[in-house]
Amino acid sequence: MNKEDSDSVDWLEAELRDSIDEMVENELSEPMLSDEIRELYKGRVQNPLGRMVYYRNLLRLQSELIKLQDWVEATCAKVLIICEGRDSAGKGGVIKRITQRLNPRVARVVALPKPTEREQTQWYFQRYVPHLPAGGEMVLFDRSWYNRAGVERVMGFASEDQIEQFFRDVPEFERMLLRSGIILLKYWFSITDEEQQLRFMTRIHDPMKQWKLSPMDLESRIRWEQYTTAKEDMLARTNIAEAPWYIVEGNDKKRERLNCIEHILSQIPYQDVPNEKVTLPERVFNPDYERQVLPNELYVPKIY
Repeated sequence: MNKEDSDSVDWLEAELRDSIDEMVENELSEPMLSDEIRELYKGRVQNPLGRMVYYRNLLRLQSELIKLQDWVEATCAKVLIICEGRDSAGKGGVIKRITQRLNPRVARVVALPKPTEREQTQWYFQRYVPHLPAGGEMVLFDRSWYNRAGVERVMGFASEDQIEQFFRDVPEFERMLLRSGIILLKYWFSITDEEQQLRFMTRIHDPMKQWKLSPMDLESRIRWEQYTTAKEDMLARTNIAEAPWYIVEGNDKKRERLNCIEHILSQIPYQDVPNEKVTLPERVFNPDYERQVLPNELYVPKIY
């Protein structure tokens, strides 16, 4: 094993030790669940992925994402990743793992609130355009213009004419983005009816997660079949050759995250970018400088 490989192994082991904190943090919510809900969750994932297998692969993939980030910066590439899916399908968890170790000035997340009255009178795509990536940026849309084909359609927030106009416009809109040089990837995160019910149940019974459950989420449970029909129509009418949809199965969150990141990396032709070796400069000492003593009330109390 050469020194470079040895350094990589040492880094990986150090990161794995740090990741123990995240493991513990993830387990903290379990005691919040009632015995009934915990019983429902037992054995729901067949052949679960081992934690160390998961974290080793996650760290490996995140190191590749850093290489992708360096390539995007160096080449002024423009990357746009659209994340859509059922409520509680895990897209937020995937986005978090993608951006976790990246520079937020390069990789940013866009999650727009419901449109204002003014935005409702604009060209439908107008509110999304300012958030598109510039050269050297990666942008992840946590929901996107496909709201019109999903929640707006099912909940009656858009008319049939508006929906049909959307379906006519969106293929050409996305082709325009591609012609402008944007790398566009579209992901649909999919879970089963039973899995969504279980996840909603945990949110209801877990005080740490209740904030995730909105009235719109509850309504989506009632309209599961309507959302299914809308999704199938959307995929059929917007799955163009230049910008196809990719479906990520999300019943197993760990595999969902790893599979999606692997796929993103496989779809972008990034290459290693040589980086200049960083050296820490010597600190300049001023023999005449005396550090001021600050008053105690400026300091945060040392409770721990």
